[in-house]
Amino acid sequence: MTFDRSRLERPAVEVAPLLLGAVVRHGDVAVRLTEVEAYHGALDPGSHAFRGRTNRNAVMFGPAGHLYTYFTYGMHTCANVVCGTEGEASGVLLRAGRVIEGIEHARARRHTTRDDDDLARGPARLTVALGITLAHGGCDLAAGPVTLELPAESSAYRSGPRTGVAGPGGDGDAFPWRFWVDGDPTVSPYRAAAPRRKRTA
Repeated sequence: MTFDRSRLERPAVEVAPLLLGAVVRHGDVAVRLTEVEAYHGALDPGSHAFRGRTNRNAVMFGPAGHLYTYFTYGMHTCANVVCGTEGEASGVLLRAGRVIEGIEHARARRHTTRDDDDLARGPARLTVALGITLAHGGCDLAAGPVTLELPAESSAYRSGPRTGVAGPGGDGDAFPWRFWVDGDPTVSPYRAAAPRRKRTA
């Protein structure tokens, strides 16, 4: 496995399947990715960059091969691989994976987890297992401290709507941009977005 930035300089929907089987490494812990989601800036209402560039999402605008981190629900850090052409925001959310090195360190961080398949099953659990925080935002994934190693060949995968993302009408994700390794027990359970309630007069 190697880091090849040119493979990330493509649209998010093309990069996302390439990341299945990739290894994210931080310190003594390494996770092989089994589930990801693509987000494509101005074309995607589910993207943090849909309404334009801000201080919070500036990393998403490139260059490719950097880490975009954000805080969600007031308690969790999630991590994305920035991809695409510089100046056009896009990224791939790291949703789940299998801990392949440093499992004792991952268990210590996720000390309430009894099943090793569950250590990095979900985007917040994955970052906790790896020890990734908001402070790692902007990190060059070729130089570290968080690094990415791409597989030589793509894994077989399935795709479908993204988890918990509402479409333009508020009823469900319009884009089948979630990609996962079929049958892998570390893949997180799918959860559709809750329909928006219509306002009454």
